[in-house]
Amino acid sequence: MPEHDAPALVRLSYLPTPDGRFGRFGGAYVPETLVNALEQLADTYERVRMNDQFWGELTDLFGAYVGRPTPLYCAEGLTRHLRQNLPRDRGATLWLKREDLAHTGAHKINNALGQGLLAVKMGKQRVIAETGAGQHGVATATACAHLGLECDVYMGSEDMRRQHLNVTRMRMLGARVVPVESGSRTLKDATNEAMRDWMGSVETTHYIIGSVVGPHPFPMIVRDFQCIIGREAKAQSLRHIGRLPDAVVACVGGGSNAAGIFFPFIEDEVRLVGVEAGGTASSLGQHAAPLSFGSPGVLHGSLSYVLQDDDGQTANVHSCSAGLDYPGVGPEHSAWKDAGRVQYVSITDAEALDAFLTLARAEGIIPALESSHAIAHAIKMASDMPRESDIVVNLSGRGDKDVEEVLRLMGGQVSPAGARRPARRQKDKPRKESRPDQPGGADDTDDGAGE
Repeated sequence: MPEHDAPALVRLSYLPTPDGRFGRFGGAYVPETLVNALEQLADTYERVRMNDQFWGELTDLFGAYVGRPTPLYCAEGLTRHLRQNLPRDRGATLWLKREDLAHTGAHKINNALGQGLLAVKMGKQRVIAETGAGQHGVATATACAHLGLECDVYMGSEDMRRQHLNVTRMRMLGARVVPVESGSRTLKDATNEAMRDWMGSVETTHYIIGSVVGPHPFPMIVRDFQCIIGREAKAQSLRHIGRLPDAVVACVGGGSNAAGIFFPFIEDEVRLVGVEAGGTASSLGQHAAPLSFGSPGVLHGSLSYVLQDDDGQTANVHSCSAGLDYPGVGPEHSAWKDAGRVQYVSITDAEALDAFLTLARAEGIIPALESSHAIAHAIKMASDMPRESDIVVNLSGRGDKDVEEVLRLMGGQVSPAGARRPARRQKDKPRKESRPDQPGGADDTDDGAGE
């Protein structure tokens, strides 16, 4: 049997194996200096994984501090927009899982708080992190401020230019932002420098990796902390739609928001679609889509799909979105791809920018550029699906951080939208059945948050 068929032999929800394998992917390819730190992290997490007190503390923080559960919102305006010029029986209803409403403005806070609590339990007084779009950096700085931990965040200087607002937020929260000038000065290079720091400071420092990448046990830990997204979305779908959605769509860089919403649906008959950064072209160096165009390789301590040249060197990547500007992806996504459980596609910069403005004008919601990739593909999908279908899109973050960069990419001008559409009327709703009285539901306070 071909090696890439291995994930199908085991239920995907049972992975990783004890040695951190998702089929042929994953593992821990690290220097000896990090072995003890990873073993300590794995041992600590194994002890708290079934500990009600730990999860109770984290659940309390999710509710009172993060503002969970985040709503599942029926995007009526966006649905109406995509149905223009379609046959009357086409055009699925779009629902948004509003992670942009979580404290700090993105899903990243879920993992940052969870790993922050692990750092406290391990007796570590200092935390380091890498960041691209700045949202993980802000979330880590926030968690450290709340928990009384020292915080250093590594960030490529190009990303610091693109995400100046988040740099300022991190500094205001008490973090030291360390600019990285090597390589392409983006997320991959920031991760390299954070790894080097950790190798020299493991006794006192915990590295809060922001995505489902890196050596075991990080991909599992980050996924588990982010699964609150999918558990809530599943319960909210049953409540507001009356069944599970037909599809769930999320953007994929390293892949934490996608893993978090996909994993609780992985054994269900729900179509799962991950959307990568297609950049400006399909040639190497013009995109950041390793699942679409890459090959298996080792990056930052684990085996996964990686964009690399003919000599096996990690390739430069490009995306208008700093958070998707990464040449690798989490090993679990690689296993899902090989198993055929998740479909992975790519969206270009131009398509993501168009979706950014489309959502803003159809719903009054400005999405992160990362999330805009998922919105763009969801609109395409919905247009080809029956009208009675439902798609849940993980709106992983809000777009305040991207406004200046979007304006620059659009040449410094944004045209007005033109005439306003008529006020919404009851009969114009995308569907007449299985609809809450108010979009998003009246009360989501118990939807999966304590699971």
